[in-house]
Amino acid sequence: MATPLIVSFAPGGAPANVACAITKLGGKSAFIGKFGDDEFGHMLVNILKKNGVNSEGVCFETNARTALAFVTLKKNGEREFMFYRNPSADMLLKESELNKDLIKKAKIFHYGSISLISEPCRAAHMAAMKTAKDAGVLLSYDPNVRLPLWPSTEAAIEGIKSIWNEADIIKVSDDEVEFLTRGDAEKDDVVLSLMHDKLKLLIVTDGEKGCRYYTKKFKGRVPGYSVKTVDTTGAGDSFVGAFLVSLGKDGSILDDEGKLTEALAFANACGAVCTTQKGAIPALPTPSDAQQLMKSSKST
Repeated sequence: MATPLIVSFAPGGAPANVACAITKLGGKSAFIGKFGDDEFGHMLVNILKKNGVNSEGVCFETNARTALAFVTLKKNGEREFMFYRNPSADMLLKESELNKDLIKKAKIFHYGSISLISEPCRAAHMAAMKTAKDAGVLLSYDPNVRLPLWPSTEAAIEGIKSIWNEADIIKVSDDEVEFLTRGDAEKDDVVLSLMHDKLKLLIVTDGEKGCRYYTKKFKGRVPGYSVKTVDTTGAGDSFVGAFLVSLGKDGSILDDEGKLTEALAFANACGAVCTTQKGAIPALPTPSDAQQLMKSSKST
């Protein structure tokens, strides 16, 4: 007999996941982007609103559909991605459609690399970064490498690195370190090759093992937490959201190693909790979820 195919729809997408992670942890966030003027697009915007995310930066496109990602789950909770775009509405965001006042009000402007793949979205992305930088807003970058979306491996590396030196904070996974450097992510000298003069903090996430942090003054490792993994989708975004909430509350975290490790331990817990359920946004934890794990689990 054929194995039955089980398909479920779960709202998500890296920047939206981070925005919702922040609000679920008690912070404030806004989302800037473009959706198709279709059922999926309106559903996703409604989910953002239900999660308390400011949607003043959202616009709709009538000539393209909302992007879809099909995620195949493996037994260990890891994933494979297949995308339906080319073009999708998010790729058609123009600079003229940016809510720059919203960007200027922020403490932190967080972004990925997928919006760099094609025009006009790339130009809008660059303009948004400049607006944030000129307003004194911290720039937070999580490349979130999705190779199937790029024309080639070389184009992905070039595109991701094209804005590397502008970020104040960068979060990458150990796999992404190896992808970008062609080196061993466990070696500090390989990771440190990704540092640049403007960078205040480089974070490398190592899955269940936790994360490593690098600044100009100190470096170290914060252990993770063992949980029964169901689905890793959104775990990195949950981690980022948790860290940005802590940073938004206390900017001195970047200069105080004790505060930094506390914030990263909380972020590790949030990322771990997120893997215990299916989906991205539905699996994002509350503060009590993370705190309970930190109290009840032993660090790995």
